[in-house]
Amino acid sequence: MVTTTASATTGTSIDVNSIVGQLMAVEQQPITKLSVKEASYQAKLSAFGTIKSALATFQTALQGLSNASKFQAVNATPSDATIFSATATSTAITGSYSLDITSLAQAQKLVASGQTSSTAAIGAGAATTVTFDFGSISGGTFSAVTGVYTGAAFTSNGNATKSITIDSTNNSLQGIRDAINAGKMGVTATIINDGSDTPYRLALSSDNNGANNSLKISVTGDTAVSNLLTNDPAGIQNLAETVTAQNANFKVNGVTVSKNSNTIFDVIPGVTLNLNKITTSATSLTIVRDTAAISNSISGFVKAYNDLSSTLTTVSAYNPASKTGALLQGDSTVRSLQSQLRAALTTTITGTSGALTTLSQVGVSFQKDGSLALDSTKLGNAISNNFNDIASLFAAVGNATDSLVSFNSASSTTKPGNYAVNISQLATRGTAVGSAAANTTITAATNDTLNFTINGVNTSVTLTAATYTAQSLAAELQSKINSASELSTAGISVAVTQNAGVLSVTAANYGSGSSVAITGGNGALDLMGGAPIQTAGVNVAGTIGGITATGSGQTLTATSGDPQDLSISINGGVLGARGMLNYSQGYAYSLNKWSTSILAGDGVLVSRTNGINKSIADIGNQRTTLQARLVGIEQRYRMQYSALDAMLTSMNQTSTYLTQQLANLPKF
Repeated sequence: MVTTTASATTGTSIDVNSIVGQLMAVEQQPITKLSVKEASYQAKLSAFGTIKSALATFQTALQGLSNASKFQAVNATPSDATIFSATATSTAITGSYSLDITSLAQAQKLVASGQTSSTAAIGAGAATTVTFDFGSISGGTFSAVTGVYTGAAFTSNGNATKSITIDSTNNSLQGIRDAINAGKMGVTATIINDGSDTPYRLALSSDNNGANNSLKISVTGDTAVSNLLTNDPAGIQNLAETVTAQNANFKVNGVTVSKNSNTIFDVIPGVTLNLNKITTSATSLTIVRDTAAISNSISGFVKAYNDLSSTLTTVSAYNPASKTGALLQGDSTVRSLQSQLRAALTTTITGTSGALTTLSQVGVSFQKDGSLALDSTKLGNAISNNFNDIASLFAAVGNATDSLVSFNSASSTTKPGNYAVNISQLATRGTAVGSAAANTTITAATNDTLNFTINGVNTSVTLTAATYTAQSLAAELQSKINSASELSTAGISVAVTQNAGVLSVTAANYGSGSSVAITGGNGALDLMGGAPIQTAGVNVAGTIGGITATGSGQTLTATSGDPQDLSISINGGVLGARGMLNYSQGYAYSLNKWSTSILAGDGVLVSRTNGINKSIADIGNQRTTLQARLVGIEQRYRMQYSALDAMLTSMNQTSTYLTQQLANLPKF
């Protein structure tokens, strides 16, 4: 309610609320100044948010450019893409290759005799083991009419055999089909209806192409199931072969090649071929450097830098026309970021073995406005003359002078440099070598079992009773070991070889965790002799840059000093000095690492924004204190002016009274 009071002398009114309001407006000025200051801090906070976003975008672009493969791309182009397709990695050698494809790899297909029903039981339902083995068929003759071999031999490929059990729960044609497919044994089963009086025929197809993936099926148990499924190319064949397993056969530059797959990755280094059809005449493959991809990658680097540089300039620039500065003009953090960016790009790359060490050598240079520009002509010359060196200018790259030493990885801790590699011990694999030639005649329950501990995992294998050659016995033993569930579950495998009839079992992995031990079995003496030599594997040992490194298998990793976290592989060779490992960190990699440090939780941006947020919080606290103080001031003003109001009212009443009294005095 507005309070007004008439003056005791003039009768004019005093507006208490107006007076207090005007006084409080003056008292509010410190809060107004705080709000202006807070708005300035909020604007700076927003500007740093813009910088943070720009840095994150910059870092994302650099992460892709930190991979050496971005700068080593090559294209593989077939003259006729309907005949074959090709892809190439950075290790592919440019040039032209001729291809002449005479056959494509295909998988063996078999079909069983017809049945009157696909659901009726086959046999009495006794538990029956069906074992699938894969290998190659050689010798003898094949009848296209009957689909069977005469006088042929079957040699296992040494891969794992797999078995299923057929009993009263699944001894129909459908049950057998489903059991085979559920077993995931490298065979696909279907049922075909051929329209005859016994129309239902079980059809089997090997899942893998190639001549060494032909099927041998052994059945132990129910006679009816055996009569349906037993298929030994060297013996009883109850299934007819409708498609013969064969390799892809072709010539590359006139050299004959045979592979068990139509996807070939190990004939032309760095190139994967996918064969589609045979040729009537030679076709060609051209491998060239993908200069467009390299140019795009470097252009992407230039753009990423310019976008960040533009953002830093925008938030800190001074406009001479309007004589105003941007929010962060003169800010020390922004100036530091700009300085660090420019310094990073003008630093010479160290540790590389290549000829390129500065951006200007590939046509990237600073302009007057501080941006980067790309000279396409100069870049083209660099690609033509120093193609293999471009990657080290941008990415983190390790190159060894020894062909059997390869770079694996490094970390942000690793310093660029040229590190000497010295090997004092090569990695080995665990082995067990027989002490006498193996008995190649295996008799059930007599000498058909072997117990092993491989890489600390125990297993027992049972060999198929038969008379073998030393080579086929080695293949049988390898197959049975590798098919042991205890080992396959643990990812453990072995290679079994023979030399003059003496068997050797070698674990696939290198290092101190690699071991093969013969622990028993009725065939231990016949197969491995009385005193087999069992040797555990060892890790590689040596130094990197003169500093002792830690070995794990064939991997050697520096754990301290300048090469800390530098990891290399020693893939054989000799002891002693093994040349140099040249490790460099290119511009994209270094700036990506720099961006990570700036954006980190303890980085300069977080530190700065935390400081601004604290200032904003302090302003809030000051405002709260001032507002509480102003409440008291306003109360005091109101009390004072309300008292004045009351006093003036009283004086006015007194004045009125006196006026009345004076008017009533006798007049003389």
